[in-house]
Amino acid sequence: MTNPSDQGTEKQENRQTLNRWRLLLGEAAEESLREAGGGSYDADHFQYRELDEVLGYLYDREYGEAQGYRERGRGGGRGDSQLTVPRWLDHVRRLFPSETVEILEKQALDRYGLSEILFDKKVLESMEPNMALLKNIMQFKGRMKGEVLRSAREIVRQVVEQLRRQLEQEVRASIIGKRSRYTASRTRSLRNLNFKKTIQRNLKNYDRDRRRLVIDKLYFDGNLQQHNRWNIVIAVDESGSMMDSVIYSAVMASIFYRLETLRTHLIIFDTEVVDLSGRLEDPVDLLMSVQLGGGTHIAKALRYSEKLIENPARTIVVLVSDLEEGYPIQSMYAACKDILDAGSRLIVLPALNYEGTAVYDRNAARRLTDMGANVAAITPNRLAEWIGEIIR
Repeated sequence: MTNPSDQGTEKQENRQTLNRWRLLLGEAAEESLREAGGGSYDADHFQYRELDEVLGYLYDREYGEAQGYRERGRGGGRGDSQLTVPRWLDHVRRLFPSETVEILEKQALDRYGLSEILFDKKVLESMEPNMALLKNIMQFKGRMKGEVLRSAREIVRQVVEQLRRQLEQEVRASIIGKRSRYTASRTRSLRNLNFKKTIQRNLKNYDRDRRRLVIDKLYFDGNLQQHNRWNIVIAVDESGSMMDSVIYSAVMASIFYRLETLRTHLIIFDTEVVDLSGRLEDPVDLLMSVQLGGGTHIAKALRYSEKLIENPARTIVVLVSDLEEGYPIQSMYAACKDILDAGSRLIVLPALNYEGTAVYDRNAARRLTDMGANVAAITPNRLAEWIGEIIR
């Protein structure tokens, strides 16, 4: 004879299992669960209704009438009260651990296009500053204004500074060793005063009322002669598919810029070429000026890079591009050949990030390798090692 209490326990466990399936499968599964449960499932006693509403607001976007599911209201929300993006984020942060929150926020932006997240100052400032958020800000910054744009810049600054701290020590060690006698000069005289650097790094002290620049620190050149410095020219394709590489290139260029052993230039290009070498002091300002998208004219960028070469034997040109040339590709090959024939080194990076395999024109990559270029999708720290090996 079956014990009634055992039957009750079994029914409760069955109901709990069905409730979990209902949370996993969504509202469209209610009828099937009711039939499968044989009375154990009751929609009125669904235990995870708040979780279901929050998840449904995001993931119901996967379904439509073609799949036999009719959404309730705009945006996939459920229940009596329609969620908004700020309210949805509040619920997400209350109901889920931080790791899950970050995943949901990333999918909301990347997969479902909830860009409204980025246009509410309070919501934007409550999000975790990370690489994913930085990429979304870069994509939508053209639509940001006022306080929202200022908050976005601060997030970009936090993420960029974190990246810089992670990379700078290793970059210095790879290129000039753990300690460099060229980072500053102990001999301070008018003869070795670096006027350009002194002005650039003190611009933040400009007194608008008195209309004068307040110098709180002077910068002097070390005892390394200009003609002995290596010249690094980084040309970055700013097409949308290269976003990660654009970010890491900007951070790496700003680190190289601080090394007295290198003279660093950074240009970005689509069908036009923009020289951002004068903005390397502030990589945040640099990134906020990048306009992602557009066509690609690699040959034009390489020809501009040639103009920046003074001593070919001590110049490294770094081309960061997927090699999907939008113009006759023979012009690109000719420009690469001229750079190599002049005696400069050419490094071609289909990707500069930590994300894995790059998508690029492999035929073009093989052709450039045959010419003598170094071609590889690498991590930022590996680029520093590569440059260090060349200049030593």
